[in-house]
Amino acid sequence: MAVLAHSATTDIAGRLGMIALPVHEDLREPENGLVMVRGRVGGDGAPFNLGEATVSRAAVRLSTGEVGFGYTLGRDSEKAKLIALCDAMVQSDEFAAAVEAEVIAPLREAMIKERSRKAAEAAATRVDFYTLVRGEG
Repeated sequence: MAVLAHSATTDIAGRLGMIALPVHEDLREPENGLVMVRGRVGGDGAPFNLGEATVSRAAVRLSTGEVGFGYTLGRDSEKAKLIALCDAMVQSDEFAAAVEAEVIAPLREAMIKERSRKAAEAAATRVDFYTLVRGEG
């Protein structure tokens, strides 16, 4: 689910286009809403309400009975529906392998490459500071 949440809507849709999609129905039409984001000072302090974040959610059911849920930050209703469809298909014996091979694995690989590229770019700007001991004394 993390791979799908971090991927672009067009990438997910393009990958799903390679698979014959099963008949499905919307249990919950894609909708936008707000969630409260909680924080902690130092990671272990008392929790406090940091603010609100916009999210989109959707739920679908395949004709074979599998139910999938999709949530994503922002107002991308289409992405929430695609994530829900992938979630339902991964639960199906018939579609699980195809979704993993055609959708999730390539998106995971692209995500890892992008993170590695950004890490290398940041590492190239790294400056090492050191202190010289002066010979006074």
